[in-house]
Amino acid sequence: MPKLKTHKGAKSRFHITGSGKIMRTKGGKSHLRRRKSNRSKRLFDEMIPLHPRDRVRIKRLIPYGVD
Repeated sequence: MPKLKTHKGAKSRFHITGSGKIMRTKGGKSHLRRRKSNRSKRLFDEMIPLHPRDRVRIKRLIPYGVD
């Protein structure tokens, strides 16, 4: 079976933790930032875990990063 290619866009957007969780960033991080409050801008910096239903899709895009 040939090697599978990693989707480069998914590789830059998702990070896998040591325990195997897939983390993602929130959308809307850079657009219209001046009118947002400082608190909401800070919350955009956090990475949050991916929903379990989306894990199957991302697993196909990052074949060697997810168990």
